[in-house]
Amino acid sequence: MAEVTEEQNSEPLDLQRYLNIVRRRHIHFLIPMLLGWLVVWGASWVLPARYKSSTLILVEQPTMPKNYVEPNVSDDLQDRLQSITQQILSRTRLLLIIDKLHLYGGGRDQIAPDEKVALMSKDIDIQLVRDNNGEKITAFRINYSARDPHIAQQVTSELTDLFINENLKVRQQESEDTTQFIASQLENARASLAEQEAKVREFQGQHEGALPSQQASNLQILSGLQAQLQNEQDALNTAKQQRVYLQSLIEQYRGFHGASRTADGTPTSLSAIDQELDRLKAKLADLSSHYTDRYPDVQSVKDQIAKTEKRRDDLVADLKNKPDGGRQPNAATTAREAADPSQSSPALQLQGQLQANQSEITNREQSIAGLKVRINDYQARLNEEPAVEQQLADLTRGYDQSKADYDELLKKKNESEMATSMEQMQQGERFSMLDPPSLPMKPDFPNRLKFCGIGLGVGLALGLIVAGGFEFLDDRLYSEKEIKTLLPVAIISEVPEILLPSDERRSMRRTALGWSMTALVAATILAGSAFNYFHD
Repeated sequence: MAEVTEEQNSEPLDLQRYLNIVRRRHIHFLIPMLLGWLVVWGASWVLPARYKSSTLILVEQPTMPKNYVEPNVSDDLQDRLQSITQQILSRTRLLLIIDKLHLYGGGRDQIAPDEKVALMSKDIDIQLVRDNNGEKITAFRINYSARDPHIAQQVTSELTDLFINENLKVRQQESEDTTQFIASQLENARASLAEQEAKVREFQGQHEGALPSQQASNLQILSGLQAQLQNEQDALNTAKQQRVYLQSLIEQYRGFHGASRTADGTPTSLSAIDQELDRLKAKLADLSSHYTDRYPDVQSVKDQIAKTEKRRDDLVADLKNKPDGGRQPNAATTAREAADPSQSSPALQLQGQLQANQSEITNREQSIAGLKVRINDYQARLNEEPAVEQQLADLTRGYDQSKADYDELLKKKNESEMATSMEQMQQGERFSMLDPPSLPMKPDFPNRLKFCGIGLGVGLALGLIVAGGFEFLDDRLYSEKEIKTLLPVAIISEVPEILLPSDERRSMRRTALGWSMTALVAATILAGSAFNYFHD
């Protein structure tokens, strides 16, 4: 069975058989082909003609280089075109054009506005034109189809104006919105910066003198104060030594001028009594600094002071009551000393120097106390400085960030304002009409030449179907090979075909009719195609 199938499949193409089929079925093929072509060709004349008007809009780049002015609108032209297209093809915009040009108003039935908008949206076609690489949009084409070529041109012109104006409007609006947004963000950044600056200022005021920037000056001042303290302490020591020296001189002076005592050690001269009082008062002061008034030694010294003062008063009274003739040569001086013992010139000088020395010591001690307070203050500032520096660094970090944000937004705001000015002057990316809307002279639909080709294809297909159908339904045998395949035995002899003159004439008529029909169909198709070509 497989060998039989291979033998059947390996049989050569029987060209004679197909030629016989053509001779038999050419009428069945030509008539349906002509009818199919005529139907399509006639439809091209029955369908209403539609004219397409188109215009090319060029996308021009900004005249100002981007190095000088950076645009503040979206650079994605395709997205912006889609947005503009949706706005222009909106119901409101299309109805304005429909009402202005009285579109889609023919016919008996009144068309609803939404149906008009839908019809007009189908008639509008927008095509993008890209560069050679197919990446960048360089232009786009607007097409509109209508039954009237002038209406098509007017609508295309309206759509072109809308696209150009809407692009300018959209870019300007986007640019202004961007500038306003940056301005609002700048105000927020300015408020944040002012708040951070106030915090830093308040912190610096609270820690004045302990700031990191004042560390060098604090160290310098502290070093100066320590040197000044050392100088004051040296001067104080010198003053104390001077006081001891002056006190010793006074003691020597008092002892040198008539200091005498009784046998039991009691002083008899006025100067000696004064010297004894000074000694007792110094001793009392020393004891009072260590003990209370009830301490026996304190009370004993007080009694001695009282007795010595009484003795001095008695001595002064005796000197005043003595007659002048009985005085010794130094009686006048002794009387003056008894009346005012400090009138001696050397004693007065020493007393004055001692008082000045005591004042100097007091001033030095006060100055040293003040210097120690200031030194402690500056040392406390230096000790506090690391913590203050950390807190100030945290505040300064926030301030620096706010300052950087503010400066960046201020720069962007200035650039955005320049870009907005550029858009308002129409120097940004804009649309310009490269080709004005065309006035179509030939209909875009239907394309009658194309319909002729379609009709020819339809006719060929229909002819093949009809001819093949007739051949398939015909059960007659037309060749020896078909007969041989049906006979179970081999053929011994053949009887030749005997043609009568009438058969020959009939065959000739059929052949002539076939060629005539072929010529008629070909002439009809060519004539129709030529008519469509020259008419369009």
